[in-house]
Amino acid sequence: MPVRLIALDIDGTLLDDRSRLPESNRRAVAEAAARGIEIALVTGRRYDFAMPIARQFPCPLTMIVNNGAMVKSSAGETQLVRLLPRGVARRVLDATFEFREMPSVCFNRPGENQLIFERIDWDDPLRGPYFHRNREFIAEMSPLHECLTEDPIQIMFTGSVQQAKTVESLLSGSPFSSEYSLAATIYQNRDFGMVDVIPPGCSKGSTLAEWVRRRGWSREDVMAIGDNHNDLEMLHYAGLPVVMGNSVPELKSLGWRETLSNGEGGVAAAIEAYALGAM
Repeated sequence: MPVRLIALDIDGTLLDDRSRLPESNRRAVAEAAARGIEIALVTGRRYDFAMPIARQFPCPLTMIVNNGAMVKSSAGETQLVRLLPRGVARRVLDATFEFREMPSVCFNRPGENQLIFERIDWDDPLRGPYFHRNREFIAEMSPLHECLTEDPIQIMFTGSVQQAKTVESLLSGSPFSSEYSLAATIYQNRDFGMVDVIPPGCSKGSTLAEWVRRRGWSREDVMAIGDNHNDLEMLHYAGLPVVMGNSVPELKSLGWRETLSNGEGGVAAAIEAYALGAM
């Protein structure tokens, strides 16, 4: 069965280790779109943080962002939004008070005040570059829970790998863990980890599945490419899952097809082999 939709993670997959889009990936995605294949960027990034990547392609894209909490077109039309109840968000912040330097609260807002931190350290060696790239969208509020005047999209914890794993374990075992979902992303080589708290039942995979149903297709029509823990549900859902050569060991152990690394144009190689080559 030919591929009708290609679902692509961004960081560690579509982009190389310097967060650049390889020309081979850009060409392969554009060729797939020109042949009628829908391209979906499926990412933990916010919409406005993902759009600089989307704008590098000469074709319209479906944007499944915030680890599945929102779907938009690359033209800005909102297709689906799932919000985290503010009461649940407040309980999450209370339960993780000892890690209060890590979280930010993300809202579905145009422009400024999309991401609220309790304190922004512009010189933070781990998060400083992210702060500077998103300067126009972020703000401070202390204590952080006072920003919860509306339901957010998610709470995002960022820090070292060990900090992220500790927060994930804490929230996985909380007495109200059924009221939210977790999406973890780990970059061992950078000692950087993220844990997103998103609406219950939400993931890259569940939202991709809903989007495919709306299109009148099935999972057998979908090819997905990813590299990290938060891609697991998406890859399980896809009829044709492909893991990157630089994937975390847990994904490589599942026996799926493997392409080249993100520094070697692995996305282009997979598209050419499994999507374009099959047409």
